[in-house]
Amino acid sequence: MDYHSFLESKVRLAQSNGFEIDDHEINPALKTHNRIMVKWMVEGGRRACFAAFGLHKTVTQLETVRITLTRTGGRGLIIAPLGVRQEFRKDAVNLLGWAEAPRFIRRIEEAGETGIYLTNYETVRDGKLDPRLFNVASLDEASILRGLGGSKTFREFMRLFTGDAGPNGNRRGTECVPYRFVATATPSPNDYIELLAYADFLGIMDVSQAKTRFFKRDSTKADNLTIYKHKEEEFWLWVASWALFVSNPSDLTGNPADDEGYILPPLDVRWHEIASDHTKAGAERNGQFKAFAETAIGLEGSAKEKRISLLPRALKMKAIADERPNDHVVLWHDLEDERRMIERLFPECRSVFGKQDLDLREEIVNDFSNGHLAQLAGKPSMLGSGTNLQRHCSWAIYSGIGFKFNDFIQSLHRLLRFGQKGTVRVDIIYTEAERQIRKQLERKWAQHNVMVKKMTDIIKKYGLSTAAMAQLLTRKMGVERIEVKGENYTWVQNDNVKELPRIASNTIGLALSSIPFEMQYEYSPNYADYGHSENSEEFWRQMDYSTPELFRTLIPGRICAIHIKDRIVPGGINGLGFQTVNPVHINVFNHFTKHGFAYIGMKTIVTDVVRENSQTYRLGWTEQCKDGSKMGVGMPEYLLLFRKPPSDNSNAYSDIPVVKEKRMYDKSTGQYSNNGYSRARWQMDAHGFTRSCGDRLLNPEEVTRLESDAIFKLFKTHSLNEVWNFEQVVKIAETVEAAGKLPPGFMLLQPQSWHPDVWTDITRMLTLNGSQWSNGRENHVCPMQFDIADRVIEQMSNPGDIVLDYFGGLGTVPLRAIMKGRKGYGIELNPVYFLDGASYLKAAELKQNIPTLFDLEEMEAAV
Repeated sequence: MDYHSFLESKVRLAQSNGFEIDDHEINPALKTHNRIMVKWMVEGGRRACFAAFGLHKTVTQLETVRITLTRTGGRGLIIAPLGVRQEFRKDAVNLLGWAEAPRFIRRIEEAGETGIYLTNYETVRDGKLDPRLFNVASLDEASILRGLGGSKTFREFMRLFTGDAGPNGNRRGTECVPYRFVATATPSPNDYIELLAYADFLGIMDVSQAKTRFFKRDSTKADNLTIYKHKEEEFWLWVASWALFVSNPSDLTGNPADDEGYILPPLDVRWHEIASDHTKAGAERNGQFKAFAETAIGLEGSAKEKRISLLPRALKMKAIADERPNDHVVLWHDLEDERRMIERLFPECRSVFGKQDLDLREEIVNDFSNGHLAQLAGKPSMLGSGTNLQRHCSWAIYSGIGFKFNDFIQSLHRLLRFGQKGTVRVDIIYTEAERQIRKQLERKWAQHNVMVKKMTDIIKKYGLSTAAMAQLLTRKMGVERIEVKGENYTWVQNDNVKELPRIASNTIGLALSSIPFEMQYEYSPNYADYGHSENSEEFWRQMDYSTPELFRTLIPGRICAIHIKDRIVPGGINGLGFQTVNPVHINVFNHFTKHGFAYIGMKTIVTDVVRENSQTYRLGWTEQCKDGSKMGVGMPEYLLLFRKPPSDNSNAYSDIPVVKEKRMYDKSTGQYSNNGYSRARWQMDAHGFTRSCGDRLLNPEEVTRLESDAIFKLFKTHSLNEVWNFEQVVKIAETVEAAGKLPPGFMLLQPQSWHPDVWTDITRMLTLNGSQWSNGRENHVCPMQFDIADRVIEQMSNPGDIVLDYFGGLGTVPLRAIMKGRKGYGIELNPVYFLDGASYLKAAELKQNIPTLFDLEEMEAAV
């Protein structure tokens, strides 16, 4: 495959797994927009329908399942929340004209060999009905999947529907339920994980791959995802290839006349703030009572505030309801204590709650929906999905507010729907301490509207054609070559696969590069970005295009040094349920030796285990105490050293040896002769052992009198000079912790190494990202430290050599090469990094001072 064809194959939009159908096969009773939706879903085979409330998702699902069964035979299953099955049964008969409504079942014995059946989520989740006995399934109000791996429902549904069943299962297989659909009106715009959960369930892309492809990781908090700015358009195009967002019929038909009858009613939102009870503000840690109640921030604070304000909120709800005593109303609440209070204050009200018989719950909901009951109380998490309550009601009162936007918006749209004849009034009660929660709710509401508009705009622009979307994305493959040259450097914006052939053979004195850690990060919006890979195999296939050219350019006998780090594989991805390690450095070894390089050694660069745990939650102290058998170790970085064999293999020397001038000791003068490489340094480097000076470690009590920065420096010095005593060091750490000086955010007492192949003294903060941050520029995802570049350049190249980094980043390697008297050559694909790197290289050649993060800290300390 040529390189351009390879890049084209990296465009990922959802593949079609269904059946081509003709329009005449679709029930003529469906409206035009529903017919379009059905055709798109059947042909996709595994698709999501995110249509607005009241756009007839019910009949869309029924018809999609029916037509799919005409191709597959067997049974079809529609899974819906409690209280929703009657909607499907009514619509099947009244709107689609079926002779018989689909039957509700709880066991396979209740089903025939063919036909469409209804059930609820609890039946499947609890193992009473096996969906693998059905050829097609649709999940109504599928937002129940948004719990991802943390909920029993999601785990069970992934196992039963997709075959994702641990180490012996198949990731996203199709042999369980081959054709599956999801439908909901409110995919949360505030939690990308929900959309990724749908994609995983449908077999489009697993969550880990999607995270890597579209999102920037938060180095301080696991799973806190921020979409890359340059990936935003691609992300939503990808979503649009498997999920259908529809706000109005004309979004699909293109005819505004089709929107007649699909105009949402006016919405009257009324906020009611009640005073917090400051007499229950509590006390400070020192025992002093607080004058005012604190703002309810977080789940714990919110729960406490709700308990304290239970009675005044219930009384406020009663006062609001008494304004219109004859109107039907839904009374929403979150706590069981609130339900019991509502039942006392509203004697005519009927409640729906978890311990009730399922049939009784459904009876109560149907009575209210049909106008036989005037007051209905329930939790949005239980009653807020799927049910249509708007026929005889246009009023809802919320006894409180919370952080779950999805539950709120779902419950709101039980009344705010197409077909609602009156203005929908919504009264929301909250306390003075919950003002921030109100602001968050309003912010999420606004974000929801923005996301829906974004998706409908994509559909209006491209229609439902994935080919049109793919054409747009393939335009992002090319890159304009730009070259910036100085006296001692060449800095090029280009795809390195295309740039390396421009370099003359046998001219590079040292190749030093921090290659992408397989597909863990993406560095640019371009499909030529190596990180933009589906899996490890695709990443190394792209490397196969560049490594032979890299080998060709290197002077025979010279070094190619590759900086790399292994990848953590989440338990949900490897199917084992616990995190494992993908040994990327072994893949590096296999790849480079395959292309002719000789492996000659590896340096180990230790990292901070505490900081790493904040990113992966893999090594936590709490989890170690629960079960030490599941715990791994910190992930060091590696510098793998490869050599291009010399032209003459008789003496092992390079065609152009890397020569060091010896630094000789003159006994007559008592001085060293020059600044070269001394015998003493060689012995220390070669042996890798430092004798102790005889000084001792301070005892724990002495250490705790110091501040953290002094403890760090002192421990580093003594760790290098003393015989290691593990128990003594633990004792020091425990004493430091008892004194309140053991930070949770980084490792204070880091073990040091004397060995030249284990580098414990790399200054992790000393990178060009310090300058990026201080200048308000975009940070590089994983920059190389200055220390690493300096040591390799000094040891493995001659002054005047060309030092190449073919994954240039911000230009660290060519910059340090200039400062070490070499010539730098860098290749970078990302135009933002390229421009920043160009400014750093120009400054280095002009011998200007380039600010680092340490400079920034000194300036801040001086303020």
